[in-house]
Amino acid sequence: MQEASSIDLPLWLQTPPGRYVLAWEQARIETHVADVFGFHALQLGLPEIDALQANRMPHRWLALSAREGAAATVPEDGGAAPRTVALSCDFDALPFASQSLDLVVLPHTLELARDPHHTLREVERVLVPEGQVVITGLNPTSLWGLRQAGGRAAQRLGRRSDDERLFLPRAGDFIAYRRLRDWLRLLSFEVESGGFGCYRPALRSQAWLDRYAWMERAGERWWPVFGAVYLLKAVKRVRGMRLIGPAWKKTPKPRAAPAVVSHKHHRAGSSPDDREKRFET
Repeated sequence: MQEASSIDLPLWLQTPPGRYVLAWEQARIETHVADVFGFHALQLGLPEIDALQANRMPHRWLALSAREGAAATVPEDGGAAPRTVALSCDFDALPFASQSLDLVVLPHTLELARDPHHTLREVERVLVPEGQVVITGLNPTSLWGLRQAGGRAAQRLGRRSDDERLFLPRAGDFIAYRRLRDWLRLLSFEVESGGFGCYRPALRSQAWLDRYAWMERAGERWWPVFGAVYLLKAVKRVRGMRLIGPAWKKTPKPRAAPAVVSHKHHRAGSSPDDREKRFET
């Protein structure tokens, strides 16, 4: 099997630690998208995970970047059939009208994007007001992230021993959880929920990963923000807009016309006989 330092993310996800990450993300994503309602949902990238499986929207699409190709792949032992790719596009220019999607899922998409800021702006553009986005990523402030940083430092120093090879895929820029929250706030997203997972050490063997299964509960309790991966769910807010019910037009009640009252005006010191005399003259 190829070393993790020399393969890309899709192949790395077929390794024991990669399958460990996929299992956690599949379960958490299904929990967060199951109750998102609407008509149109989109998954950008990473066909190894079915991010929209638990969602019930009538129109659900999987989009791949031109770099990923048009053929979807799944792990050989995953037991799942290859998924249909709806379209291949540039994530910096999504082929959807503004405010046309209700849900967008980005499984590790920003880490591999050419310009993650631009990709997020495109997601904000195509989402309807109150639309939701779900994002997963590798956490740089974790045991796995620390091992990756150590391997890169060793490479810069010219040392390439087996212990200093990269544990995670070489490609990609891992985005910190707090940094991503700041990006979303700048785009008028409101972070609704989030969490971390995969607290076992950075080990390549399935047997050793199984031995440290006890660290899952310990990590969730004692160091929750240091999980190897994270998930974040945010809602697009539009200022000055609120949802209201139908405006029923009320028929105005007929108003009674005001009564006309005639008044007689007489100048002081005049009488009907005086007015008749002035008329005759």
